[in-house]
Amino acid sequence: MSAAEPARILLLEDDPAIGGTVAFAFEREGWRVEQVLLVREAERSARAAPPSLAVLDVGLPDGNGLALCRQWRSDADVRLRTLPVLMLTAQGEEIDRVLGLEAGADDYLAKPFSPRELVARVRALLRRSAWSPPVADAPLIEVDAAGQRALLAGQPLDLTRLELKLLQALWRAGGRIKSRDALLAEVWGPDSEASDRTVDTHVKTLRAKLRERRPDLDPIVTHRGLGYALVLPGAGLSR
Repeated sequence: MSAAEPARILLLEDDPAIGGTVAFAFEREGWRVEQVLLVREAERSARAAPPSLAVLDVGLPDGNGLALCRQWRSDADVRLRTLPVLMLTAQGEEIDRVLGLEAGADDYLAKPFSPRELVARVRALLRRSAWSPPVADAPLIEVDAAGQRALLAGQPLDLTRLELKLLQALWRAGGRIKSRDALLAEVWGPDSEASDRTVDTHVKTLRAKLRERRPDLDPIVTHRGLGYALVLPGAGLSR
């Protein structure tokens, strides 16, 4: 999305009053809004021309916004996998927020809500999504050292501090093998009492989180007796 091109928002909301209020608030921001009432309409529209961001209600006449979000997050089309999604729902319990985020939503807002808060959240998501390069050129893995975060296929990974440092150390190596001793020094520090087994354990948990997001990938390669390397077939690395 260029600086001159307004954001395109896909709004999946079957309540006319809520949909009209939200669409009006978005249009006042200069965003283009396409409001649909059914899950199948949202799926058809997003696949034909992926929007800048989608706002999805949970309970719809023909399905569930959570299921649609989960479907997009595993889609072969990277534009849908990385599409920013904000969930709207009448449910405000913690478990419902957790389900929304586990489905791959980037944010969650319970009804009733303030249109001003919704606009602020959407604006923040649009800014965040603009951080990465255009989808066509986006690398598979990105590490933002200053922001202390890592992205896989455009989506933030939920990593511990040590897992992030470990991924960053492997990522910086550009596919070269990093020995356990080198990883211990870089990630845990030269004075740490951590051992080779500590490295192996953290590599295992990091692998699991990467494969949970992308089951088709296993980018951390073990070189027996030597160490580990981060290898991304057919994809570039952004530094």
